[in-house]
Amino acid sequence: MKIEEVHEKGNEILNEVGKAIVGKREVLKLILATILADGHILIEDLPGLAKTLMAKSFAAALGVKFRRVQFTPDLLPSDILGVSVFNQKSLEFEFKKGPIFTNILLADEVNRAPPKTQSALLEAMQERQVTIEGKTYHLERPFVVIATQNPIEQEGTYPLPEAQLDRFLVRLRVGYPTKEEEVEILKRRIGRKKEEVDINQVGSAKEVMEMQRAIEDVYISDAVLDYITEIVRATRENKKEIEVGASPRGSLALLRLSRAYATLEGRDYVIPDDIKKVAIPALSHRLILKRELWYTRVSQEMVMGKMLEKIPVPKFE
Repeated sequence: MKIEEVHEKGNEILNEVGKAIVGKREVLKLILATILADGHILIEDLPGLAKTLMAKSFAAALGVKFRRVQFTPDLLPSDILGVSVFNQKSLEFEFKKGPIFTNILLADEVNRAPPKTQSALLEAMQERQVTIEGKTYHLERPFVVIATQNPIEQEGTYPLPEAQLDRFLVRLRVGYPTKEEEVEILKRRIGRKKEEVDINQVGSAKEVMEMQRAIEDVYISDAVLDYITEIVRATRENKKEIEVGASPRGSLALLRLSRAYATLEGRDYVIPDDIKKVAIPALSHRLILKRELWYTRVSQEMVMGKMLEKIPVPKFE
């Protein structure tokens, strides 16, 4: 698949998902860019802001398998991965696959489950496989985890471990709709006369993988690569606000995501503006702020935004 075809197909997918999600085009574009970059998505925001609906709509538009797991305090790792069951006829144990064996897994309210259950996703997210009782099972491609979580300040939540946060390519916040968008939400609900939104399939698992392969051909200059490393190194050198900066995995996240974003913008090359668009969602969740900032209103996104303003942008012709 050529870059122009990926751009056209991407717009087709975004327009279809836009039937269910009013506004938030930039958030939707970042979600699709992450899927094309073969990454995982963490959506953190208050309940009721269409986080689950976004995941379901993308799965429907892409035409891929979709499973949803509601994370609760009593959820066990086997509830996600699967379990071996004794077959009395064959007198052997048979592995019953869990919901993780899908293309898009929605881990709903992932931070309501204890850390042991959260960590069950680690191997699947990194290596696209799960190991049960010493046997390895490979997951079908594409495989994307879209996790939602409520703000960690809410009662009954467990903060995600840094190791798992680092596995997510991006962390996104949806935010409340504008007044005009909220009026449009109501009008659309009146017009369709039902709760469900009908999303047409405009893609397939095969096409998603072709789109993923196509972005590997997106050109990125040495100047832009240098800009990426300057941004990531700045997170390590900001000793005033940041305890632990982004690792090389953060640099790779910027590389992958910027190429996918450039493709959705209709270009076969990355420009510095692409990096600026994706830097905050790709890096902010990888930062550990100084302890004295934990009780202030300073967020990782705010710190990242201030740093981006100070780093010189390379000239691009």
